[in-house]
Amino acid sequence: MDDKELNLVDHLDELRNRLIVSAVAFIIFFGIGFFYVKEIYNFFVRDLDVKLIVLGPSDIVWIYFMLATIIAIAGTIPVLATQIWLFVKPALRPIERKISLSYIPALFILFLVGLAFGYFVIFPTVLNFLVELSGDMLVTNFTAEKYFKFIMNMTLPFGVLFELPVVVMFLTSLGVINPYVLVKVRKYAYFILIVISVVISPPDFMSDILVTIPLLVLYEISVNLSKFVYKRKLKKEKEWQEQYGDMDEDSEEESSL
Repeated sequence: MDDKELNLVDHLDELRNRLIVSAVAFIIFFGIGFFYVKEIYNFFVRDLDVKLIVLGPSDIVWIYFMLATIIAIAGTIPVLATQIWLFVKPALRPIERKISLSYIPALFILFLVGLAFGYFVIFPTVLNFLVELSGDMLVTNFTAEKYFKFIMNMTLPFGVLFELPVVVMFLTSLGVINPYVLVKVRKYAYFILIVISVVISPPDFMSDILVTIPLLVLYEISVNLSKFVYKRKLKKEKEWQEQYGDMDEDSEEESSL
């Protein structure tokens, strides 16, 4: 009992250290983003025909923190993924360590791809649709807070959700899930993704469709990738069993003699 409690304490200490490293990385990247906030701001407003307005001094501070937070999240993802991998590494077999380690750069790349998809595809489409919807009835002005919140709603969710295929592949390689489960819960997953789409998109039917379709496609891609990884995993386990199973049987016979 004492050994189990000691083992649990060791694991909790290690988990705490991994989280501390991730938190330090977040703070460092936040500082970098805060230092370059003007350049980041100019990038996001380069295509605007009007200048953004603020309604109070606190809005300026909010913009600095929001832009720095985006940079911090993007930079911390590979660090956090590496710390998670190091935490579970002792419980993995050598082949599982090698496979799971390859998913870390993929997580970062897909996060950036998701951000780019949201910013360059979804964001301008939805923004133009909403602006044209007002026609000549209204004068269009944007506050900085509303504009950047809109950008975050159109990009960050895609950055996170685009990592779904890699997460599914990782969990499949560890045996946590398999493609048959994903197929079985497909209708429930569709429902959840549709709800997420409605929540993160502006309140109009066109925006809901533009956000929903990519998420459903991502789920289907995840199912197919899970099938690929699952078949490969079964093949590797069979080869492992054939290679080391005989050695285990021989050792058992020698011990019995």
